Amino acid sequence: MTDTKPQQLVLDLPHRSALDLEDFLVSRSNEAAIDLIDGEVHWPNGAALVVGPEGAGKSHLANVWRARTQAERLVAVEADEAAVQAAVAGGRVIVEDLDEGISDEAALFHLLNIARQGRALVLFTSKLAPGDLRIALPDLRSRVKAMPMAVIAPPDEALLRAVLVKLFADRQLVVEPGVIGYLVVRMERSMAAANAIVAETDRLGLAMRRRVSKQLVQAALAAIEGRAGHSGE
Repeated sequence: MTDTKPQQLVLDLPHRSALDLEDFLVSRSNEAAIDLIDGEVHWPNGAALVVGPEGAGKSHLANVWRARTQAERLVAVEADEAAVQAAVAGGRVIVEDLDEGISDEAALFHLLNIARQGRALVLFTSKLAPGDLRIALPDLRSRVKAMPMAVIAPPDEALLRAVLVKLFADRQLVVEPGVIGYLVVRMERSMAAANAIVAETDRLGLAMRRRVSKQLVQAALAAIEGRAGHSGE
């Protein structure tokens, strides 16, 4: 006899991610970037760059700086001259995702000139190092390469443990320390992987009506690995 029991319907409700200053987690992997942000008054020519892989915490760190300084946020692929002029009025600007492309290189060069004159501080973020960015304008390319840079490294074990606890807490999920330890030694060591495993665990827990346990996170890991293997075929 075929089992016709309907699959449990899961409502895809949004969850709140804590992005306050006190929620930023510090370890050896990101302290150079934090020191760079804290030393903003010493940035040569008024600009600095934070580099790190997807999900490393660049946007979170930029958000901390934004909250502290009331900086205006731009995305490089959308930042034209009008957007730059509006953002720079407050004296603090964040330009995110240089690696995704720059819509108006002349506008960003103008922004760096304003910073160089002491009229603004500008924080850039990128997944790629300056030498790997596609920048056609020679003057802009040399300025980006010359600015102080901090790299956010892949998270060490202590940071990964803390991030997992935070991500589960953001979703109001209670997790025992043993479950966190089980995950840390089996998952890819990256912030993106941490986000993915917590989201998948949450989804499976709702679908199966089960609390977070080693068995549930094991199933979540298997599901993620299965999708990765299928996409690579």
